[in-house]
Amino acid sequence: MANLHIKKGDTVVVLSGDDKGVIGEVIATSPAEGKVLVKGANMIHKHVKPRRQGESGGIVDAEGAIYASKVALYCPACKKGVRVKVEIADGKKTRVCTKCGAKFN
Repeated sequence: MANLHIKKGDTVVVLSGDDKGVIGEVIATSPAEGKVLVKGANMIHKHVKPRRQGESGGIVDAEGAIYASKVALYCPACKKGVRVKVEIADGKKTRVCTKCGAKFN
């Protein structure tokens, strides 16, 4: 996968899996793998060793990667996950909700 329909900072809703229905912000994207990190979704437990003297180790909760196809952009006007289309105006591309026409950054 070279392109993703999701960008860093977007608000998305998880469509399937254990975290179905979770709405969160995209922390990071990985276009090469086709995955995204969503804040509050797919939480994993990481076992961390102390790296420096005086630093504490332990079990840390962190977000795990989700396939980008399992999330949809969240439209605040529609109050649900939607597909988007790209409109070109004045040489600039803007993403637009296909249902209501709301614009995304």
